Amino acid sequence: MFEEKRVPDRQVRAAQTGTTVRVYQACSPAVADAALGKQTFGELDGTTWLVPSFRWAAYGSGNGSKPGQERILAVDLTREGFERALSQVGGGRVLVQWDAERDLDHTALNFAAIRIGLTGEATDHYVDEWITAITDVTPVMRDISGLLATGQLHKAVKLVPHEPPYELPAELAEAIDATG
Repeated sequence: MFEEKRVPDRQVRAAQTGTTVRVYQACSPAVADAALGKQTFGELDGTTWLVPSFRWAAYGSGNGSKPGQERILAVDLTREGFERALSQVGGGRVLVQWDAERDLDHTALNFAAIRIGLTGEATDHYVDEWITAITDVTPVMRDISGLLATGQLHKAVKLVPHEPPYELPAELAEAIDATG
């Protein structure tokens, strides 16, 4: 008998290796060029939002069409840094929002993707310690958008990064309310 596997209502999903986890950050062309050149960011003001979901990053930035979000960078972080950021939720330095995950056409799905907001000291650690690599994925995002516009979903899907569930320690999953 076929047993249906239920996707949790809230689940951290991300492209990852044994030592890194990928998040996406939308930014202006000037910020993107500087970050790509230095492989880190300069001074970041306010809250810096990171999204492990490629599809949510595409949705949130309008496929890189919103002012100030024309470029989408894939930022590889150390797993230790990623989990350290999440462990600071509730202290005012790191915010977590759960928003509906999106399909390639930006339709809301029935489970949530995490968005992580860094402020103050957490942003400093992000910029100075946690980043291992930065890659511009704007061209891929725009290719996907173009394929969808011409009815080539089968080709667009092949360009989306594989983002399996990220296994969080139980106490950390509970702290960010990812147990639903």
